[in-house]
Amino acid sequence: MASDEGLDLVEISANGNAPVAKIMDYGKYKYDQKKRAAEARKNQKTIEMKEVWVKPFIEENDLNIKMKKVFEFLDDGNKVKIAVMTRGSKKVLARGKDAVPELFARIMEIIGPRGTLESKSKPDERTKSIIIAPAK
Repeated sequence: MASDEGLDLVEISANGNAPVAKIMDYGKYKYDQKKRAAEARKNQKTIEMKEVWVKPFIEENDLNIKMKKVFEFLDDGNKVKIAVMTRGSKKVLARGKDAVPELFARIMEIIGPRGTLESKSKPDERTKSIIIAPAK
């Protein structure tokens, strides 16, 4: 019957009490599925994670330059990971452990309403970082 029409007999569900089959043009069905998947991928927005490295005792002008880059990333809709290099720095050990949290507070003050803090690194990690998502 299906071959007389130039169509295919496609089994939909074989596990039921009575197997379910459908008469259709299988090639057209596969083509439509492929087109729908391509359209869904096209409309989907991918969010990238960008990363900016800073030092704990960065000067104000250097920090402003880094923040310009962070603002570009946030304006493009990307998340930004701001990581602080603390390994082997004698300055960090000499001045205490408050340098990194103070730097993160300064950064969040500069960013203001343009981004929201998404997560912080754990206190026991070697590299301290924060992740900032673009404001909605």
